[in-house]
Amino acid sequence: MNPPISPTVRRRRLARELRRLREDRGLKLSVAAKEASVPQSTLSNIESAEARRIKARDIDALADLYEASDEVRTGLHELSRESKERGWWSSYKDVFGGNALPDFEVEASMMRMYQCQVIPGLLQTPEYAESIFRGAGTLSDKEVQRNVDARMQRQHVLTRHRPLHLWAVIDEAALHRLAGNSEVMRDQLQHLINMAMHHNVDVQVLPFSAGMHAALSGSFVMLDFPSQLDPSVVYTETSTDILFVQESESVQRYVADFSHLNAAALRTSESIRFLQQSLESHEQHVHT
Repeated sequence: MNPPISPTVRRRRLARELRRLREDRGLKLSVAAKEASVPQSTLSNIESAEARRIKARDIDALADLYEASDEVRTGLHELSRESKERGWWSSYKDVFGGNALPDFEVEASMMRMYQCQVIPGLLQTPEYAESIFRGAGTLSDKEVQRNVDARMQRQHVLTRHRPLHLWAVIDEAALHRLAGNSEVMRDQLQHLINMAMHHNVDVQVLPFSAGMHAALSGSFVMLDFPSQLDPSVVYTETSTDILFVQESESVQRYVADFSHLNAAALRTSESIRFLQQSLESHEQHVHT
């Protein structure tokens, strides 16, 4: 089986490589565009990783201008071709819209995240996820099921060959927020405990007793990639906006915040005991 390919990651890599080649030649973007006979808006979109359809002749014109080697030229064309491929998530455009998170997840090697309100999506049961989507009160039954199906598809990154390493710090509040009923919560907590036993999943609980902490502004996700050519990216969202943070200094701020959260949270072994105690509490409610 071929390794998963993320078109978004490939566009970012192509953008950085072309920008590096241009800067190595000491050319401004406007000058490079003019000398290669590539529209400046096109070159700008390519270098900002926003161009989804890149013409082979534009790649060749830029490679000629930058005096790129045959090997580099071939690599540029390969990145351009791979940036057009479609992943499984393209069949869920009605769910994801312009959200590129599944696109990044499929090629990431590690995901570090803090979740303050709910169990992380990659660790949810179908029933728990359904309760979340129904909670908004705006989706039809069909739309709820589509969202649940898409979320379950995303979870395959944890069980694939060379699985994603997930490191999740979960606020205690997420364990108390009832989803559906106590039976749904019981099953969800058991699933969370089971997943925490996997070699590629680390779960830490951030208890209320930790007090104020480094992520009071809300949940976030950091994605790291196996190649040094692909810098880390941070994903955050609100009810109306999705933000991917890619600027190095901003990403490092999240790295520092996660480090503080990791230190403030219970250790993994303590977290599993904490989850087991929460599970026992919900089991009591189920049987009463």
